[in-house]
Amino acid sequence: MQSITININNSELTGKIIGFLEGFRNDGLEIVSKEDRDDLTLLVATRGEEAISFDDYVRDENQYSQKRHQ
Repeated sequence: MQSITININNSELTGKIIGFLEGFRNDGLEIVSKEDRDDLTLLVATRGEEAISFDDYVRDENQYSQKRHQ
């Protein structure tokens, strides 16, 4: 598989290029934005981290907020 990076500063041109490339999806083209790739890389890196329950997260956040406002 080959990867190509294209940097575009004009949102109108970006839309045109994405529209053109969409026609190649059936041929196996995959379009991934750099921002999405970076987000996925960060997400994968967190998989080894210990998970906490949402209730614990909220409790800890509330305690932090209370300490901050004292």
